[in-house]
Amino acid sequence: MSKRHIIIISPASAKANNGNWRTALRWKRFLQPAYRVSISSGEIALPADAMIALHARRSAPAIAAFSQAFPAKPLIVVLTGTDLYRDIHSDPDAQRSLRLASRLVVLQAAGLEELPSAMREKTTVIYQSATPLKAVAPANNKRNFTVSMIGHLRDEKDPLTFMRAAERAHYPMLRFIHIGGALDTGLEQEAHFLQARHARYKWLGNLAHGETRRKLKHSDLTVIASRMEGGANVIAEAITSGVPVLASNISGNRGMLGEDYPGYFPVGDSQALAALIDRAATDAEFRLLLWRQCAARAPLFSVEREKTALLQLMDNALKPKD
Repeated sequence: MSKRHIIIISPASAKANNGNWRTALRWKRFLQPAYRVSISSGEIALPADAMIALHARRSAPAIAAFSQAFPAKPLIVVLTGTDLYRDIHSDPDAQRSLRLASRLVVLQAAGLEELPSAMREKTTVIYQSATPLKAVAPANNKRNFTVSMIGHLRDEKDPLTFMRAAERAHYPMLRFIHIGGALDTGLEQEAHFLQARHARYKWLGNLAHGETRRKLKHSDLTVIASRMEGGANVIAEAITSGVPVLASNISGNRGMLGEDYPGYFPVGDSQALAALIDRAATDAEFRLLLWRQCAARAPLFSVEREKTALLQLMDNALKPKD
């Protein structure tokens, strides 16, 4: 008996090197032992037994086409940050995707609060995972304190807040590294200007995922400055590498790190972020508190947990109806 075919729609390609593409690739790997899986950027490779579409708005044409061609087959829509915190509240295409989906997936529990109550019953929470990397023990003679940000240069990731914090933080041994491709020419210019003015800040551009994880692993701290996040994969990667996180105080980050996490700063507040960075660099007890609370969340982001949840979702969706 041939394996059933699942098509994953990702609006991003491998070249984009973003969260959507990494999720698609990881989910393909999880599903492949039981199913035949293909990834497409929008074209539907028919016939297929089920579809998983990442991004309700950007994948809307493929979602509509699959629903029309196979109205009785499972159609799972995975909601991103821009879906949850912007598009589903105002965009007709995203709203249509919600209605057409037989199942919805959010990537952290706080995402459920953004959905209409009627949609929550068909929604599953699946936290994204990352393979654990052994934490790097600080060298006895280490002087620099490295703060990283991983995220493309686009408005939703708010890289300017990280850049301004790099200018405003006071601790002299701070070093800032910024990884991500330039998707906005204005932000790219800002990165070049800051790099020219301050030797402590380096914009490294778009790196391969393995190199990005290596840089993250060797950071003392990482920053998520985003204005909106569906469930940042970099949080999972940081926590499973033993790297504490400072994050903008938004629903998507609270859903990953917990409501009582002490490492939040107001969205867009570079002065508050700079103060937190200085505190983390100089206050060992505060650093330990951040590390302990991140470590307590680590089980949420285990590979086995995500794989089990995904396989259970697909097995149930494809189970023959009585």
